[in-house]
Amino acid sequence: MIVWVNGAFGSGKTTLVEELRQRRPEALVYDPEMIGFVLRRIVDVPTGDFQDLPLWRRQVADLAVGLVEEYGRPVLVPMTLVDPGYVSEIFGALRHAGIELHHFFLDVPRPELEKRIGGRSLVPDDPERDERIRSWAKDRIPACMAATDTLPPDTVFLNGALPPRALADQVLARLARPHPLAPQP
Repeated sequence: MIVWVNGAFGSGKTTLVEELRQRRPEALVYDPEMIGFVLRRIVDVPTGDFQDLPLWRRQVADLAVGLVEEYGRPVLVPMTLVDPGYVSEIFGALRHAGIELHHFFLDVPRPELEKRIGGRSLVPDDPERDERIRSWAKDRIPACMAATDTLPPDTVFLNGALPPRALADQVLARLARPHPLAPQP
């Protein structure tokens, strides 16, 4: 099973996955961003967004499938993925492989996202780079918010303003129910 936690930058994806991991210690945490960082060191990313690389999308799906098949444990994925074509490509590959996929989207109002992103420091020893990263994340808020209308119909929208503990309760309760796309007896 894969639990994909989606949402805009600053919506709390990583925090929610950390809370879920505490409650489900057998779960693996897989951050597809790491594949992007590796690819960026090897090849040029003309658009600046590694998600635009077909190889990134293929590798994201292949590694997720491999983790489920090789280790037989739940996989928690905190990753912003809002381009409808990319969502279809990656989620389609996961479903084609027979992987049970649960997709959650953290819905957070724009002012709150801007506040959270503005309060972050990912590269404290390089203030200019830190600000570029914050600006990049803020620039993507409109696309992330607009994507809510194009996400798969089985996406579960969560109020990202809730505390991580409450969100984890909702996710775990949802996982306890039969999956909407699972074959019926």
